[in-house]
Amino acid sequence: MSGSTKEALKLCLMQLKCHFTWKLLVQDRDPDELEDRFYKQLPFFVTKNKYMVHNLLAYVMHLRGDHRKAIDHLKKAEEMIEENNPDGTDQKYLVTYGNYAWVFYYLNQYEDSQKYIDKVEQIYKDHKVKPEMAEIYGEKGWSLSQFSGHYYEEAKQCLEKVLELEPEDPVWITGYATVVYRLEGFSRKPCPVSLDLLKRAVQKNPNDAIVKALLALKFQDLKRTKEGIKYIEEAMEQAPNLPYLLRYVAKFYRRAGMLDDALSVLKTAVDVNPNSGFQHHQIGLCYRQKYFIHKKKLENGKMDCAEWALEEMNDLIQNTIFHFEKTLEFKKTFVYAYVDLANMYSEAKEYQKAEDTFKTVLAFPNLVDEEKQQVFHNYGCFMDYHRRSEPEAIRYYKQCMQIAENTRERAFSEKSLKRISAKKIRNNIHDAEGYALLGFVYKSNGDRNDAIDCYEKALEYDPHNEEYVSELCELKLMM
Repeated sequence: MSGSTKEALKLCLMQLKCHFTWKLLVQDRDPDELEDRFYKQLPFFVTKNKYMVHNLLAYVMHLRGDHRKAIDHLKKAEEMIEENNPDGTDQKYLVTYGNYAWVFYYLNQYEDSQKYIDKVEQIYKDHKVKPEMAEIYGEKGWSLSQFSGHYYEEAKQCLEKVLELEPEDPVWITGYATVVYRLEGFSRKPCPVSLDLLKRAVQKNPNDAIVKALLALKFQDLKRTKEGIKYIEEAMEQAPNLPYLLRYVAKFYRRAGMLDDALSVLKTAVDVNPNSGFQHHQIGLCYRQKYFIHKKKLENGKMDCAEWALEEMNDLIQNTIFHFEKTLEFKKTFVYAYVDLANMYSEAKEYQKAEDTFKTVLAFPNLVDEEKQQVFHNYGCFMDYHRRSEPEAIRYYKQCMQIAENTRERAFSEKSLKRISAKKIRNNIHDAEGYALLGFVYKSNGDRNDAIDCYEKALEYDPHNEEYVSELCELKLMM
């Protein structure tokens, strides 16, 4: 094939709607981790759209450079579409054929690649349909939501579009409810929007134990744990040996304070799937919660500081650290687990390990805003309370506040900056930095008049400070 012909083929491939053109980046998800997860989950999927799993696995095989295995998965996807597509709707093959075209291109089998491009074009001609349709919106939305949390917002938009076209489809209803639920989890604050969506998903998918567990967790988010218990129990009755479900059941128990029940469930799940980063993380969270309960009792004098009690505390710390480290063996890009591990290193007084862990996660290239806030705030706390470095603590609290997302980490950083400001002014009424810090907080929250007053006060006590002059000029220009 000549260079110009190959280039023309590549241009045609770029027009296809499939995993290869949806910008699913390898740096956003470890392919080995994704493969392992889907192989373990595949037998438990209760949807007729299992072919989407094989399509996504074909792309994962491409990321690993194994295009022969990619072809095997595409064949399975094709077989499943044929098996579950009695009306013979060709549109369901569009993504699979697009993936075939790309895989054959990477295998340098250009005639086969062109053959699948032609098949896609023929489907469009036969049905006189636009390139964007329910099947493509749906599979794209589902794939984005499965690949990485970085794509949840785009996944939500895709699933909104497919529900405009097929508002009663149980698969898309569940997919949309799930991704909205996960987006609410990013904000780390109570939000009721997904509750009705999950209720509808349960009504449409009564055999789906996973969506019942998510509904139970949503009730728990909203302080309605008693209502959630019903759905957790139903889910457990339906799929008592499904590892993917057990992790949610354990999360429900842990948040309800039933730590021994949660650990029992998680240990069962880990026996079935020892390489699950999520399950190790949940075990770590249980041990961490036990540790802080013991620590509080010791601090309040409700527990004897006997040697056995201190040994138990140390065991809890070490168990927590062990399982958080295990988490990161299997989920190498799990941002919150890095933060949790760094914080527990701090509890164990392993300060260099804590700092190295914070630096590692801060170097990740594609952190979303909520993740950045989580890291900045916790790194600020580490500098504040463990390193006793107020300037570094201020730096990271500020970086957290400069991100506009209204998360609890941002609120905590604001509170910390106000505390430091108040302490400085209390110790020295002429402390310019104390007023400037307060000015920064007001400015970050859009309170320009109060910010101007604070920076003017700061300049009164430090009249040649270029930073304060610059901030004040900027604020006045915005008025």
